[in-house]
Amino acid sequence: MSKLFSPITLRGVTLRNRTVVSPMCQYSAQDGFANEWHYVHLGRFGMGGFGLVLVEATGVLPEGRISYADLGLWKDEHIAPLARIVNFHGQGAAVGIQIGHAGRKASTPVWRDKADQPATEEQRRAVGFEHWIPVGPSAQSNDPTNADYQVPKALDRDGIRRVVDGFAAAATRANQAGFDTVEIHAAHGYLLNQFLSPLANHRTDEYGGSRLNRTRLVLEVTEAVRSVWPAEKPLIVRLSVSDNNADGWRVDDSVALAAELKARGVDAIDCSSGGFAQGRIRSAPAYQVPFAKAVKQGAGIPTIAVGLLGDAFEAEAFIENGDTDFIALARGALNDPNWPLHANRELGGDYTLWPVQTRQVAERDRVLSSPQ
Repeated sequence: MSKLFSPITLRGVTLRNRTVVSPMCQYSAQDGFANEWHYVHLGRFGMGGFGLVLVEATGVLPEGRISYADLGLWKDEHIAPLARIVNFHGQGAAVGIQIGHAGRKASTPVWRDKADQPATEEQRRAVGFEHWIPVGPSAQSNDPTNADYQVPKALDRDGIRRVVDGFAAAATRANQAGFDTVEIHAAHGYLLNQFLSPLANHRTDEYGGSRLNRTRLVLEVTEAVRSVWPAEKPLIVRLSVSDNNADGWRVDDSVALAAELKARGVDAIDCSSGGFAQGRIRSAPAYQVPFAKAVKQGAGIPTIAVGLLGDAFEAEAFIENGDTDFIALARGALNDPNWPLHANRELGGDYTLWPVQTRQVAERDRVLSSPQ
């Protein structure tokens, strides 16, 4: 059997294979509520054979959303529409949700604002437009040259406590919605990543300065989430393993943090990179796999690799060679929601991964298209 399409167990959850749909913001919610778009968008990946489908970055607090059109889990009313999405995982995929806080990158425009900025109050209400002053570790814009980013208010201790409590409350609601796993978003230049990185964190209190201090908030959030998240369900943390800047957060920092996270009950690290204006990196096929390999080997924890991994044979080799434990797709999944079905066949698998409603048709088409 293909390694990529072999099952794997994290705590009490067994995934049917090692393929993952990365969280992808859809900017299609109002007041944080999931709707029909999210239901159809996410459901097709379960039908497509993925092992784990991760719901997009979901705000733990209203001010923690990247934009006013993000999903939220800051109130109980958000649970029911998300539970409807989870219930579709009878197709065989496990379903997780990424919970996060955008910090100083919050309250930014979405695509429709750039194309057709709502001009009247009626137009604004129609899309659920909101605007607020974001918060961050320090009062410094993510990019002073970009008008989309504001200068945030630096969090005080009460604000930090509100963040920690917000993550724990969101995790509790995620469990009530029936999610199989939660992923804490500490990557891509958002709040927890901002505290980790010297590029964004210029505090002089116990949350700034040394690496120990800069990791304090991430560890507090992790402890708070793990304390309310069921022991039989796995917990994932997404890290930007490198800021791609010599003066920022580095690979060795991530390896050290991953070991601390593992000791606090984290079961896998989702390995990405970047997120700050000072650290650009050119994407290329498999360009972030070395980050997943470094964390896996250095901290002894399962990892998820992401970043232009759509070649089935390459993906298989990364699992076979022990570079990573999971292969995640984002744009590749949008391009082909049935990628696992097709990749499994490329690697010599049969049609059992296909939904029963389509399996016989797929097998018949294969027979008809085979050389006689």
